[in-house]
Amino acid sequence: MPIESILKKKSLGVLMHPSSIPGGPVCGTFGRGAKEWIKKLHKHGIEYWQFLPLTPTDSTGSPYSSPSSFALNPWFLDLDDLIEKGFIFISNKEDLGPTNQNKDHFDFGFADNLTTKLGHLLLQGWSSQSEERKINFKKWISRNSWVEDYATFVVIREEFNMLPWWEWPKEFKIKNNKFLKSWIKKKSEEILIKKLIQWHLDEQWSAIKNLAKSRNIKLIGDLPFYVSRDSADVWSNKSLFSIFKNGDLIFQSGVPPDYFSSTGQLWGTPTYFWSKHKRTNFDWWRKRFQRQFELVDILRFDHFRGLAGYWRVNGSSKSAIIGKWINSPGRTLLKKVKKDLGVKSLPIIAEDLGVITPDVEKLRKNFELPGMKILQFAFDGNEDNPYLPKNIEGENWVVYTGTHDNSTSVSWWENLDYESKKRIKDEYKFSENPSWDLIEIGMKTNANLFIAPIQDILSLDDSSRLNKPGTTKNNWKWKLNRSLEEIENNIKIFSKLGNNFERTRR
Repeated sequence: MPIESILKKKSLGVLMHPSSIPGGPVCGTFGRGAKEWIKKLHKHGIEYWQFLPLTPTDSTGSPYSSPSSFALNPWFLDLDDLIEKGFIFISNKEDLGPTNQNKDHFDFGFADNLTTKLGHLLLQGWSSQSEERKINFKKWISRNSWVEDYATFVVIREEFNMLPWWEWPKEFKIKNNKFLKSWIKKKSEEILIKKLIQWHLDEQWSAIKNLAKSRNIKLIGDLPFYVSRDSADVWSNKSLFSIFKNGDLIFQSGVPPDYFSSTGQLWGTPTYFWSKHKRTNFDWWRKRFQRQFELVDILRFDHFRGLAGYWRVNGSSKSAIIGKWINSPGRTLLKKVKKDLGVKSLPIIAEDLGVITPDVEKLRKNFELPGMKILQFAFDGNEDNPYLPKNIEGENWVVYTGTHDNSTSVSWWENLDYESKKRIKDEYKFSENPSWDLIEIGMKTNANLFIAPIQDILSLDDSSRLNKPGTTKNNWKWKLNRSLEEIENNIKIFSKLGNNFERTRR
């Protein structure tokens, strides 16, 4: 079977996480707003919608440090759909308490409270559901083996005031199944609520995915390389990770010192015991990929370089300075995933940003995976800068103005020094609207796919930034405080500009 890229022609996409879509009582949901968004993209010939991991978040709101790499974020549960289909009975939605529908940032506490209330309403309505619905639910549970451990993990966590699992009492911490059996019986209703929420999220997202397919919109998801130490994944599969049974890290992840950091970055997630993954025929990884490709068409693989080799630091280290590069069996794993999917081209975009070594390049090219280019990184005055448009060779790339981790292009321009601005203006046509200038530069490149964050299409500044790496406050909260109708003209302009470069479907 010949290998070829998944990106075969010039096209356009928009990056916007579901939480940012207007319409939900707290944040965006898997409801009407998301469906209207897909219809808008289709109407204007834009073929790709990219978003962040759809998983539950950690306490800071980050979906990149999730308590499960299989579950969906309960904040996305759509209330109207549940009422419409008779899964919950409520005479007045206002009874669910305060929301912040019209603000441009949402409150995690409000989102959690609403989820709790919806869970109780789902439980109340469950006994009156038809046998057919109950059978469908049971079938879904049996097809998704991760749900049992996830639901149990979350209920135990709530029982012990959200403490990480390594601080739970011993029998819970070590996951003594004999002990847990009777405890699970006692907590059957609480566990059922978690399962029902996941089932409904899955059903609601399936409807979105089917709509996207019918409108020829491809969904680009996001898969972090590492999983959170405080997750159902690690708690349930300790032998696959470099972690002691008591939760202490044997080895931890990070990156060595570089231009950006003199001490490197320490991420605190356990590294993988790849020998154990090999012995189990990569079963956990393959299930993880399988789950993701049920939800999306294409995956952006975050920290792709980890599939070639990873920086391993002792579990007790306080910095990433002293560590060791260890080879990863990424080639073997990707071959198995390709075979599992039965495809010519792996539907993966390699996040290959930063310092990339030849082994990472080779792995990406072996599977013809598109790499990433960020225009905000391009203009440092170095003529060999790999992100400079003139240095982007070939078409198998996804070019972005910036990602969820960058400033918006408006604020990026505002914060640039005079020399950099002069250099850019000398080479490119730059107007009073830097985000649109950067968008046009991206569209002009040879890359088959160009994606802009919605913030850049709307020319917003950093008050609408989604995440600032290295900080833990006020991230992941931004949401659109305008309706999709109000922003449609911006989408139309984006599409028209794309059409000038033969990037939109007509």
